[in-house]
Amino acid sequence: MSTDSSTDHNPCAREVSVEVPAEVVAKETESVVQNYQKLARLPGFRKGKVPPTVVRTRFANDIRGEVVERLVPRYFREAVEKQKLEPVSQPQVTDLHIKEGEPMRFKATFEVLPPIQVTGYQELRAEKPDTNITEEEVTAEMNNLRERRAVFTPVEGRTLADSDFADVSFSGTPKEEGGKPIRVDDVLVHIGGPDTVKEFSENLRGAGTGETRTFDVAYPADFNDPRLAGKTVEYKVEIKSIKQKSLPEVNDDFARSLGDFENLETLKQRIREGMEAEKKHHAEHEAKEKLMDELVRRNEFPVPESMVDHQIDLRLERGLRALAAQGLSAEQMKKMDLPRLHAGQREAAVKEVKASLILEKIAEAEKIEVSDDEI
Repeated sequence: MSTDSSTDHNPCAREVSVEVPAEVVAKETESVVQNYQKLARLPGFRKGKVPPTVVRTRFANDIRGEVVERLVPRYFREAVEKQKLEPVSQPQVTDLHIKEGEPMRFKATFEVLPPIQVTGYQELRAEKPDTNITEEEVTAEMNNLRERRAVFTPVEGRTLADSDFADVSFSGTPKEEGGKPIRVDDVLVHIGGPDTVKEFSENLRGAGTGETRTFDVAYPADFNDPRLAGKTVEYKVEIKSIKQKSLPEVNDDFARSLGDFENLETLKQRIREGMEAEKKHHAEHEAKEKLMDELVRRNEFPVPESMVDHQIDLRLERGLRALAAQGLSAEQMKKMDLPRLHAGQREAAVKEVKASLILEKIAEAEKIEVSDDEI
């Protein structure tokens, strides 16, 4: 076996040229042929009685393929161990030469980790986050709880006005070719509400119970629902009833209705504690991100492309799962420009790979270990 290693334009790439002795290839070939003899079923021969010469001729390609599958991994592993190389990617085998009576030769290209010498982490500092919660923040959370306990009561004898809620059913027809119709029943539309598409408020204002309104909505290209972004939809909306929202009073009874709270003060204290814990967690996460950004900035080194590609795939997979959870269909996903999305994730993926490698080196230098119990 002979080996050599070299690098190309990728500083993490390595290549080994491997030669497997002819006698080893012959012995492995004979072993494979014997296995085929035991299993081969050919007209005119009993099972297990097919002559080796017939087996070699009839199954030549299959035998050669199995010999390669057996010998390439073994001799590749020996080659990299001999040179004390630690691949972090699967080898790409090229220039494979295998011929009866001759040594088998091949080249294998793979990636290794670059030399990493982490510096400047001992003096890094992060500001202690302020996790105090103001009375205004507690009040805002209390209002959120009130919103969740809101009661909607029907209104008779008038038309829709701002602040009302319209109980509607509607259909929507995209004007673009191939657009799928939309049908929604029994949904509340807040007239003039900050989260209501303005065309709904403008066209439903003044409508009465039982009335139907038809209008178009042109959604911007950056609309948060990818099914509607950049499309114009004709809506046909039926007003089934008009409702007003009533919020519960903030008192001890309200607190007790939410769970195991003795009174309003107990509820407020629990809210404050929960918000402080959440704020602390968020602040610590943000501080860690800033520290990692600084470590990555201070420690420049190349990263294996295979690790970057793997990280990009993970990020895209998470993103596509999130879009699927929002209702994006498989057919719509097929139309996405995946090469562009892949390229758009590269910068973040490189940073994440670098951060992971830096943390491994710091843990190694500081002799930080994680026990099974901690895992």
